[in-house]
Parts: sequence; structure tokens; C-alpha cells
Amino acid sequence: MYDSYQGIYELAKPYLQTRYNDLHTEICYSFACRLLENEPGDQEIVLPAVICHDLGWIKLPEDLQKKAFGPKFDPDLRRIHEVEGVKLARLVLEQVGYDPNKIKEIAVIIDGHDSRTFALSDNDRIVKDADKLWRFTATGIAIDMERFGLEPSNYIPWIKEQIDSWFFTQTGKQLARNELAERA
Repeated sequence: MYDSYQGIYELAKPYLQTRYNDLHTEICYSFACRLLENEPGDQEIVLPAVICHDLGWIKLPEDLQKKAFGPKFDPDLRRIHEVEGVKLARLVLEQVGYDPNKIKEIAVIIDGHDSRTFALSDNDRIVKDADKLWRFTATGIAIDMERFGLEPSNYIPWIKEQIDSWFFTQTGKQLARNELAERA
């Protein structure tokens, strides 16, 4: 699945053992590959960024994690996972001998992948869209509804309304709509 990025994924795995981030990362990676088929972007930036984008959650105590994301979140807590994620991503990518210039761009993408409301580049657009597409999958919907005590009758219409404001690419918007159609 992670082809030439398997080494990065193996080193990242220990940091993904919280918040279902192992599942989240695999699903986001799959979406990133699909987005790269139709949108401009560099897989050597996008795919490692997707693998590493949520590593920083491991640094936030689990009792605070739920307060850092979701419908009612604390932006300062959410920011911690981005800042810590940059440090861990650099560590992982340096361990595999990744190109230092590519590490710099990956770090910039991770540092703001949730908090920044605009995309800095085509690569950033794809990472942001791949990350959000998780919310539209059967797995993502089930986990988020359980986490936040939501009912499908409220949650599904709400995420459907977010498509045009959340996604940066046309492909991302279409994939989100297709996922919701499969849930119907």
C-alpha cells in the first residue's frame, strides 16, 4: 500500500497509535493517491505529508484530544498537534534520509494543516482535502458520531453542507459527494 513510502510509514506507526490515527492515515493516503491522479501536486511531498500530518496527536494527552478537534474544539489544543507533528515528521523523514528541501515543504504543510483556512500550494490543497475526506467515509462517520455523540440525521446533513467550504479541489468535492452518496 505505501510502496516507496513504506519506510516512512513504519517509522510513523508508533506515533499513530491514538485517535484511530492509524486508520485515518491509511484512508487519507488512499484519498491523496486518488487526488494526485486528477489534481496537480508532487507525490514526493504529498504522500509523506499525509503519512506524517497527525503524528503530533501522540504528544497531547488523550483526555485533552477530544477538546482539540470536532464540532466544539479548543484551537490552542489543536495547534499543539500541528507544532509537535512538525517535530516528529522531521525526525521520521530525517531517519529515512529524505531530501532536506522536501522535508522543509512537508513541515510547512503539516504546520497549519488544520488551523490554516487557506492552502499554500497545490500540495497543501491535496493534503488538506485528503485529511477532510476521512470524515465522509463509513469509518470516519461512525467514529466521529461515536466520539461526539451525534446522530446520522444531524451529522450527515451537516458535513454535506461543509463540502464547498472545506475542500480546495474539485476532485475533493466530488469524492466527498460520492462518499456521501454511498452512505445514503
